[in-house]
Amino acid sequence: MSVVGAGTEQSGGGADEPGWDVDPEDESGVAVVAAVGRQVKVWREAAGMRAGEFGAAIGYGEDLVRKVEGGRRIPRPEFLDRADEVLGAGGKIAAMKRDLAAVRYPKKVRDLAGVEAKAVEIAAYVAHGLHGLLQTPGHARALFEARQPPYSHDEVERMVAARMARQSIFERSPVPALSFVQEESALRRPIGGAAEWRRQLERLLDIGRFRNVTLQVMPTHREAHPGMDGDIDVLKFKDGTAVGRSHGAFNGRRVTDAKQLRILELRYGVIRAEALTPRETLALIEQVLGET
Repeated sequence: MSVVGAGTEQSGGGADEPGWDVDPEDESGVAVVAAVGRQVKVWREAAGMRAGEFGAAIGYGEDLVRKVEGGRRIPRPEFLDRADEVLGAGGKIAAMKRDLAAVRYPKKVRDLAGVEAKAVEIAAYVAHGLHGLLQTPGHARALFEARQPPYSHDEVERMVAARMARQSIFERSPVPALSFVQEESALRRPIGGAAEWRRQLERLLDIGRFRNVTLQVMPTHREAHPGMDGDIDVLKFKDGTAVGRSHGAFNGRRVTDAKQLRILELRYGVIRAEALTPRETLALIEQVLGET
């Protein structure tokens, strides 16, 4: 699955344009970026090239080169590919793209994606909006751009890329069992404009037809139900353990205790029972799509 790039470092004039900044609080990420930067510098110096000369050869500014080598900027894959070619590294520099693949995303998102990647079952109710695993890139971008105080362009693109990368869960083998319950209002808000709204509804139809996915909608006309006070997530793992979280229970913290998990599962079970069936849900989405 391809992911959206974050920022544009390259410039025909060699200027240092926005790239992926390093989060100083992400200790493991900082260490990886610093190690990659040192390797780039070692190869450059071994080739007898100055930073400015090297930057001009690969199409990037000298300031960006020094930031990468100093571990202060996460290089994009294209940077490493060009560096490998110019320095004659025989694939050794380009191979470091694998080390940076996860670091480019915020740590809290990496942690979430790591948990999701290990789950064999995921059950999720979302009280407002659409679950991140169901969103299109344009839908996610519109949400991030609406935040206040506003994120920078680089931050928006980085978070969109991270959210899209999480969706590789649909391509896993063996596939996990995924269950989502969304409020009907999430289908009717034209986030990102009419064209993006249609793409999002079409994406929901596609996902709702996956054999390992159960997608349901809670009709707006339903009266109060157990999810009114916040989202619910329950993830189960191969070894029999599980983790759950709800904004309306246990102070919003993650829980692993069997008794607390049963409470979340009970609430989710009632929500599913009161929601439309998967077939009714697809029919409703098709109806809304026809009205756009």
